[in-house]
Amino acid sequence: MAHSVVPEAEEILDTEYRVLDKGFVRLVDYMGGDDRIVQAARVSYGAGTKTVREDGGLINYLMRNRHTSPFEQVVLTFHTKMPIFVARQWVRHRTARLNEISGRYSIMEDEFYVPDPAHVSAQSSDNKQGREPEAMPEESVREVLGKLEAGQRRSYGEYEELLETGLARELARINLPLSLYTQWYWQIDLHNLFHFLELRMDPHAQYEIRAYAEVMCDIAEKVAPLATAAFREHMLGGAHFSAKELAALREVAGGAAFESAAESAGIKGKALERFRAKLE
Repeated sequence: MAHSVVPEAEEILDTEYRVLDKGFVRLVDYMGGDDRIVQAARVSYGAGTKTVREDGGLINYLMRNRHTSPFEQVVLTFHTKMPIFVARQWVRHRTARLNEISGRYSIMEDEFYVPDPAHVSAQSSDNKQGREPEAMPEESVREVLGKLEAGQRRSYGEYEELLETGLARELARINLPLSLYTQWYWQIDLHNLFHFLELRMDPHAQYEIRAYAEVMCDIAEKVAPLATAAFREHMLGGAHFSAKELAALREVAGGAAFESAAESAGIKGKALERFRAKLE
């Protein structure tokens, strides 16, 4: 089979999609699309005679049954610009290849992330790593943003002063805050991109990285629309149930009330809350 060309993907190559206040995502390159997944699954030569409907059915089957290797045949390369604290969450996904701008070689730009007032919230009362969904009072938000911006100006001013003394760039940079923007090229296959998106588009993921994941999912849809539709159906929109939860669901399907079925299966407390949340 010849090199795959996806017209929708070709149209958006190098298009800059803005994310947060100063960030972006660009699709730099791609290899393969839905046809490559189908070809790899059938281990055949040429485009074949299958219809789009049949190809979609095969891709759905692969996704539903977690036959993941054909999705690895599709590769996407992104150029992204994000705050350092987002990059440090992002880099935990070790199944990609990346090259990041280096403050040892380059003078870092005076660009820092300042949250939108709507996303300045207090610490969550029941989630140690999250924030409340509602924004803080307007006066508090102004105070928070003022302190963040003042700290960023001070830090970058001191960085410039250290550079002017002739200090090595690799040392001058070390006090720069996590809100500083960085950039990298990030290359990943479609299977592992879907795993990244499943985790980072989850409502419990931090808003800032979720904003990038949502844009990247839309880009993946341009490259492999059938595969991305299957991902949205079976992974993003689906749910994993434990053995106890499945036992409770069987009782509910047989006519039992939800609460009694959950109690019978030994699901209570926080586990019950998580079970109910999956169904909601």
